[in-house]
Formats: sequence, structure tokens, C-alpha cells
Amino acid sequence: MTTISLPYRATADEACAWLTFHTGTPWTLARLLEQGGQAYVWLDYSAEWAHLFADGVKRYAAPIVFIEDRQHLAAGGADVRLRLTRDAGNLPIQLPGEGMLVSKETLHFQERDLQRLLQDFLQPPPAETEAVPVVLPSALKGLSREQILIAFAGVGKVDLDQGMAGGVGIFGDDGARVRKNSRGGKNSHLWHPVTLAFGLHDVHRVPMAHLKKAFATQPLLRDWKADWLESLALLGE
Repeated sequence: MTTISLPYRATADEACAWLTFHTGTPWTLARLLEQGGQAYVWLDYSAEWAHLFADGVKRYAAPIVFIEDRQHLAAGGADVRLRLTRDAGNLPIQLPGEGMLVSKETLHFQERDLQRLLQDFLQPPPAETEAVPVVLPSALKGLSREQILIAFAGVGKVDLDQGMAGGVGIFGDDGARVRKNSRGGKNSHLWHPVTLAFGLHDVHRVPMAHLKKAFATQPLLRDWKADWLESLALLGE
């Protein structure tokens, strides 16, 4: 039987062909993004965007994480738009104005991300048969401030960074801020994304549709999607 190999950094066509081969169903770039595939583009050093690059770094792979940027790409945009990404040091950064436009020629997906996506597709978690507990197991862990800023980028007009720095009560109650990160430091709290999302909706009137889209498309929220859907069901959403 003919097999299709997967490069360490696969183009969109290579990724879709590999997934089609292993799943027996057709894959497109739009489907790949909708299923949570993390796309990257190569950025080359330029004076205009020098602040994205660490000393000595001339090229790095920048992730496409902003919801509207991913939607633009999935809709067949002729180029890649970046308005929020990570710099060469892997720190989240929001680009000014309309961001930057990057050629789709450097668009690619990492092998490990595609293998994880395939595993999740072929072996989805078993359906929950027991009653949904009031306190979800994932309430004992959370995401860092930087991860929250990426996962919920663009969902509303609320200043997430300032809100998390202020801490208590900013997202409805203290439940969103779970505990201290083991790394310590000024911004070392972990945040429960499901509780935080409902706080954004209830306190700051962030549209529920935007929050649902974030949990459906953001790779950082993949592990929390089941909790989110269970919570929506409990609330009749």
C-alpha cells in the first residue's frame, strides 16, 4: 500500500493530503483550521518589524493565533494577516494597526501538531455517561496570563491584560484565578478559561458567539472544550 510521509514542517497541501490518507475523508485548509490545526508562517527580519526578533535571529516561525486572522485564512485569503502572534522569544505580541500581511508561500504546519490532531480525530474521548459534576476536574489547573491573552485575543473590547493584573473580581468572581503558577513572580497566577469566559460574558458583555468560536478554534483551549460544552449545557446555552 502506498503511504504518504509527513514532513517536519508540512505545507497546507501536504498536511491535507496526509490527513485525507489516514482518515479516509477529504481535508481542506479551512477544515484543518476549524479542527484546531495550528498554522505558522516564516517571518524574515526587517527594520519595520525588528522588535519581533531577538538578537541574531533573522528568521522564525510565527503562529497564526488571532481568531479573525484564522478566519481570513480559512476563507481563502490571498495572503496571511497577522495582528497577534508570538515574537522570536515566544512571547505574545499584538501588532499595531492592521498588523502585517505575509505571503501564503511560507504557510506550514508542524508534524507534532498534525499527529496530535489526527489522534484526537481517530480516537475522540469517550462520551460522558455519568452525571456532570458541579466542580469540574480541570478547576484544579489553569492557563498562564500569556496563554489567556492569546486564547481570547479579539473576543471583545475588554482589556484582558489589565484585568488579570488587577485580579480579584474583574471577571465576575475569584474563581477564574485558580492558583499560583509554580514559576512564581508578579504575574504567576493561573486562570481557569471556562470560568473566565463566563465572567467576560456576564460582567463585560462579551458576545457568547465570540467565546464559543474561541473554544472551537483555539488550540490552547482544546483541553478545556469539553468543560466548556458541559457548562453551556448546564446553563441551557
